[in-house]
Amino acid sequence: SFTLDLPARLKQCGVHNMFHASLLQVHSPNDDRLFPGRLDTQVFEIISHSGRGAQTLFELKWKSGDKTWLPLHQIQHPQAPQAYLDVYGI
Repeated sequence: SFTLDLPARLKQCGVHNMFHASLLQVHSPNDDRLFPGRLDTQVFEIISHSGRGAQTLFELKWKSGDKTWLPLHQIQHPQAPQAYLDVYGI
């Protein structure tokens, strides 16, 4: 068993601070394979782009640190790519 230092609000809700070792595991960040669609709201920045018009792909850096390429129609907040394109005069 392990004793964890829990936030006061959890203790107030009746959560005990002792857990069996079999219930604990190393934290691994969520990704789109495990939770499809959840990364849409975690874009940290737009790094670059490739292509023109409807074929434009954007290289995105997620808050998790991962980088991916997505077309505009898969980005939840399309104003972010438009702002990026406006800045670069594209």
